[in-house]
Amino acid sequence: MTLKPIKTDSDYKQALNRLEIIFDAPTGTSESDEADILGLIIDEYEKKHFPIDAPDPIEAIKIRMEEMQLKQADLISEIGGKSRVSEILNKKRKLTVEMIRRLTVRLNLSPELLINDYQLSR
Repeated sequence: MTLKPIKTDSDYKQALNRLEIIFDAPTGTSESDEADILGLIIDEYEKKHFPIDAPDPIEAIKIRMEEMQLKQADLISEIGGKSRVSEILNKKRKLTVEMIRRLTVRLNLSPELLINDYQLSR
């Protein structure tokens, strides 16, 4: 297959089919090199046409809590009292700058992720 940019949905499907065929090619072969380049071309097309939005800040916090096996009470020192943690995680109250600073350190999340806006629950 001649490598070319992916411009249409049809090109994309062809590229995926070809990658599936050559995916397990032995390292060092021309098919292996083709698979590497094809993977990059497909990745660029997918980033442009199928972007994945970052989770909202509260969902990101909940995901990280689950990964770190933390309970709500474990975030009291970063957010405030037990009821404040509950209000934040239930989207009844917005994160403050100070909370974001502390959570960034505690949960190893990027400040850019935590400063994204989100809807409060009613």
